Amino acid sequence: MTREIELKLELSQEAKDRLLNSPLLGEPSAVFQQRALYFDTADQTLRKAGFSLRIRQAGDVRTQTIKATHQSTAGLFARPEWESIVQTDIPVLDHTAPISTDLWPDLDADELVVQFIVQVQRKKWLHREDSSEIEIVVDEGIVIAGDRRSPVCEVELELKDGHTLDLFRAARKIQDIDALRLGVLSKSERGYALIAPLQNFFKAEPVQLDRTANAVTAFQTIAQSCFRQFRLNETVLADRRNPEALHQGRVALRRLRSAVSIFKPILVDPEAGRIAAELKWLASIMGDARNFDILVSTADNGELRDRLKVLRTEKYDLAIEAMASLRARQMAMDFMEWLWCGAYLETEETREARHAPASEFASHALDRLRKTIRRNAKLLADGTDTERHEVRKDAKKLRYGAEFFASLFSDKQGRRRHREFVKALEKVQEHLGDVNDLATAPSVLRDHGLEGHPDAGRLSPTGKKTKLLQASADALDDLLDVKRFWR
Repeated sequence: MTREIELKLELSQEAKDRLLNSPLLGEPSAVFQQRALYFDTADQTLRKAGFSLRIRQAGDVRTQTIKATHQSTAGLFARPEWESIVQTDIPVLDHTAPISTDLWPDLDADELVVQFIVQVQRKKWLHREDSSEIEIVVDEGIVIAGDRRSPVCEVELELKDGHTLDLFRAARKIQDIDALRLGVLSKSERGYALIAPLQNFFKAEPVQLDRTANAVTAFQTIAQSCFRQFRLNETVLADRRNPEALHQGRVALRRLRSAVSIFKPILVDPEAGRIAAELKWLASIMGDARNFDILVSTADNGELRDRLKVLRTEKYDLAIEAMASLRARQMAMDFMEWLWCGAYLETEETREARHAPASEFASHALDRLRKTIRRNAKLLADGTDTERHEVRKDAKKLRYGAEFFASLFSDKQGRRRHREFVKALEKVQEHLGDVNDLATAPSVLRDHGLEGHPDAGRLSPTGKKTKLLQASADALDDLLDVKRFWR
């Protein structure tokens, strides 16, 4: 078994041409055609278990590769893989294949059928970055699944020997030529996506933490999962302007910001604050567009709704422009480099906390978040809209924390208590979210000169707010009565 560590960057045709014509790479050491057949059972047993199996042919050589795809979360891919030379396009499941020996002893190669094909032209370079050796490849081609087609154009940087930081240094030299987006989909994921119905948005995927993991490993896993969710929705939003993709993309940034906040005790690093500020900048612009989605969905048909729709289009333009900006793309690379190579990983004062068991860190963090909500519960009745909004953010942070750490407490009792806890927390969030929408509407209308419109009052009825505040307080009481799944 080997462990593959690579970065993937998405290329447009124009960016590919600029990269290939730049002096950075020079002439490739090799150019060749590759065809890869991806196999799975009819019900996609391998994919569901977090594995992919392909047979790739280059020239007369066929290589079977099995990868643990569940660790391909975002930006930096670090995956166990098993390779062997095979003679035909028929998978070989023997003692060298973890699928056969470790997972499904009864799985027969005859059950595996071709799901999709990836055909690319690959250009390869061996690049020296300081003392590290990095393989750079540019792949251009197509994914084929039945009568469906999807283009592939990307550059991959794989660390063959040396330091992960040098991988990012090489990637930044490529970004100096063209500000590229970090790729979050492997070719196998592209193929499976081609088979499945078109997705218009992506909710957060369950975070799987190893019970033996330490706190810093848990943070890295969680942060990558959040970033992956953002990138998936960013792509949809740029293509189709789907309101739910905007919402889920913003949720992803909130989850990531919450992760940085929750793990603050081990992130004593100035770069952590700068990264958090950049995430807040982008989330704020997306939030402006989201506000108008809510107003448009609430407003009755008529002149006010028509004006809100025009303003919503303008806010979407700004959000998509911000996501495509050089600032956002550099922020993504900065974040990924900091996540894997940041100074917080070497700070002596947090060494013990970083290497503490993730379950121990999670228990303390969740206790702290729950106490904050208990302490501020009275603000629902007595506080200002701003103070209630802070309670809402605390509830969100607790919800995200509960999702982040669920797999660390996955025995029978833990799973049952987690379901009850999250169900109670969802009710709190639902009511507080409705309260916040009512509180936000007047200020958004005022900022755009619409507060005097005859229909403006219908977007924030006072009587409804009073009922929602009572429902929120009741839901919060219920939450605090639910047993903690982490204790």
